Formats: sequence, structure tokens, C-alpha cells
Amino acid sequence: MPFISTAFPGLLVFEPKVFEDSRGYFFESYNSKTCKEAGIDILFVQDNQAKSTYGVVRGLHYQLAPFAQTKFIRVLQGTILDAVVDLRKGSPTYAQVYTIELSAENRKQLFIPKGFAHGYSVLSPTAEVFYKCDAFYHKESEGGIQLNDPDLKINWGIAPEQQIVSEKDQQYPGVFECSNNFEFGKI
Repeated sequence: MPFISTAFPGLLVFEPKVFEDSRGYFFESYNSKTCKEAGIDILFVQDNQAKSTYGVVRGLHYQLAPFAQTKFIRVLQGTILDAVVDLRKGSPTYAQVYTIELSAENRKQLFIPKGFAHGYSVLSPTAEVFYKCDAFYHKESEGGIQLNDPDLKINWGIAPEQQIVSEKDQQYPGVFECSNNFEFGKI
């Protein structure tokens, strides 16, 4: 099975089977049947793609329920450090961070269930990130956590003075001050 469990309930790493030869490579980046076999029966309704340069740090973002989003992240070009924070009250990994390097080379993908804040930093000169969502963007439900929250201690792989962060992302509160309505097992 190409899905690998993490210590965070519901958070999965997807490692597709890649067929390579002298012509190049082929792999299925998404297959609903494979997902269903892994217990993921989700209708994705929106695809997003972003290109960023070295040092950009995006996040940590989420949408409040009932507009919360499940995301399936992959990198089309370059390398990122992907980070998620479990915001589901009652979860055994509540307020903990999971990080993974995703790249066009390693072809790993991250399946992020509802109730997690998500962000990433760009470690290569540029990176193109693509992700599927199971709910539409809903501005009024936006939420976020401070990227450099001392309670989280995320090492973004970019020196703080080299981080390029939007003004909006600099205004978010810490993990224990953020507003969210996620409860483990009830999203």
C-alpha cells in the first residue's frame, strides 16, 4: 500500500510506485480507488497550485469547521519542508508538529485531514506546490498560527533573517491562542 501512517492519527504519507526507464518516468499521483482501499473516501473539489522562491514560508493556515479542508499536497518542481500542526482538541498529538521534506525528486505526498494547520518553506531556488482540497476556499473561515511560535519550535530550514513571510502570516497568534473549533473524532 503506498500510504504510510504517521504517529498523528489520520495524517498519511503517500509514496507512489514510480515506473522509470530511459524515456523518463510515470506514476499515478492520485487514484480514487487506491485512496478508498486506504480508507480515504473523499471527493476533492478544488486544486490549488503555487510557485514560490527560496526562503518563502507560507502558513500555518486552516479553515474553521464546517469549512475545514482535507488537503493532499505534492511538489511539482523543487523542494519544500512541509509542516502541519494538529489542532484537534482531544487528539493524542494535539499542538504537536509533523514535518516532512516533499520534492519533485522524492515524489512523496502528504495527506492532511481536517483539523490541522498547514504551511511550508521553500528550500530550493523555486518550488511549485500542488494540492487537492475537499472543501472550497471560504475567506470568513480563515485561521492561522504564528510560523515561529516558540511553543512549536519549527525549524523551517531557512534562517529567520532569510525568511520571506507575508504580512498577514506575521499577524497570526500562537498555537494556544488561536481560535479553532476542531475536536478529535468529530470533524
